[in-house]
Amino acid sequence: MLPILLAASVALAEPPTWSLRVDPLTVALGLPHLQVDRVLSERWGLYVGPSARLFDGILTEGHEPFRGYGLEAGLRYFLQPSAPEGPWLMGRQVTAWLRTTEGPAAAEPGGYSSALLGYTAVLSGWLVLSGGAGVNYLYYDIGGMGFSGLAPAADTSIGVAF
Repeated sequence: MLPILLAASVALAEPPTWSLRVDPLTVALGLPHLQVDRVLSERWGLYVGPSARLFDGILTEGHEPFRGYGLEAGLRYFLQPSAPEGPWLMGRQVTAWLRTTEGPAAAEPGGYSSALLGYTAVLSGWLVLSGGAGVNYLYYDIGGMGFSGLAPAADTSIGVAF
């Protein structure tokens, strides 16, 4: 019985290898997405998830009648061998299909690329808080609406680890 209890306590002490997160900042910007994150090694983590532009965000001036549906992926390199926690560098890519919802019909590809420096904490073994800042190159525009060019990037994800 004792070996089973010891094995169970060691298993519980292992850091989580998966997390499910949302980024409140991108929701506020009208680009909600869900991140399914997987630890690949002590230094590497990968996330993927759907990304969408469903509504005008807080920085949108007036109504912009377009939608975007796509996929987001990010690769994190942890500066210490401590994944899924600690300081990291991340490259992120969003690829989407954009289409207008009013006026002349238009559809075309769009997206953005980001490079960020940040930190992730896992509190109580399950609550994930992550933040980072960097730079974006945006090509998420259609018919003069949306975003394009260089802009600040941020990651403000919150979620659960398992």
